[in-house]
Amino acid sequence: MSVSTVAERAARRLTPPFDIIRAAVGELVVSDLEASEHFYVELLGLQVSERTSDALYLRGWEELQHHSLVLRRGPQVAAQRLVFRVRADQDLHVIEREFGERGCEVEWVSDGEHPGRGRALRVWDPFAAPLEFVCEMGRLGRTTQRFDLQRGAPILRFDHFNLHTVDPEASVAYWQELGFRCSEYISTDGAHERMTGAWMYRKQAVHDVALTLGRGPRLHHFGLWVGEPMGVIRACDQLAAAGHAASIERGPGRHGVSNAFFVYLRDPDGHRIELYACDYFTGDPDFQPLRWSAADPSCRSFWGTRAPDSWYEESSLLLDRGGEPVPTVEATADERDSHDEAFA
Repeated sequence: MSVSTVAERAARRLTPPFDIIRAAVGELVVSDLEASEHFYVELLGLQVSERTSDALYLRGWEELQHHSLVLRRGPQVAAQRLVFRVRADQDLHVIEREFGERGCEVEWVSDGEHPGRGRALRVWDPFAAPLEFVCEMGRLGRTTQRFDLQRGAPILRFDHFNLHTVDPEASVAYWQELGFRCSEYISTDGAHERMTGAWMYRKQAVHDVALTLGRGPRLHHFGLWVGEPMGVIRACDQLAAAGHAASIERGPGRHGVSNAFFVYLRDPDGHRIELYACDYFTGDPDFQPLRWSAADPSCRSFWGTRAPDSWYEESSLLLDRGGEPVPTVEATADERDSHDEAFA
């Protein structure tokens, strides 16, 4: 693939007949709901919106919607749903037709089946990701300025998903067909250029979905927005003081891609969370995607320690319609091959 072709593909803009606003909710299956509650609520400081017998509904401190993270007790630790919010209820019907024409499995989730939201459309997309689209979300009181109650970083809101994919180019084209645009991408140098990562957005920030080369399909991580870099450091201090320093997998540091100040954490089941601050505005109509060379070590870490092999190799499984793990396939390339041991 030529350099111009990769750049042109990254810059492609499509306008489908439906409007996805943003990534809105992640749902994880966990083995021990009490241990997960301790990690996400007592240590990271997320707010509890509601509890049921088998699930916990959480949100950040500036979020008005009922929840942005669901932890559900189950036998198979995995990512169960990646939820996107749409602008209008009619968009759900158009999306149903879109995925039906692609031959994908779709089903409706009735209003009231889950706390704090209206009906939703559930889709298993061409890459086997368990997607859900919802318009109506219940609203709760504003807690942005309850500084007397805030704990952890604090975490303000849900930001993005990062998916491992064996074919970033095909994945990028698919998300573009859903109306997502590319803010930045990483690709190899030379005559046979290949994407190794791309950052796709609907809200006017760097991304709602990141697509990175690796064994997939799997969920690499979900990102939670923190207001400023010292919040990321404060969360690390608090985790270490509580005896959970081992949950810090990578960072703190600053990414080249996205400019984000970050730390990656692993929860009690190994699900990966990124605490994320300091990206930038992408809403101008003439915004163009930024290319990074895969040979440039600053693309992944502008500064910071080398990413451990676990960061490239381990991710959360996805669940199919029957609740079974989606089979994964090894990628045919490895981004680390473009780097020496200093690669971060």
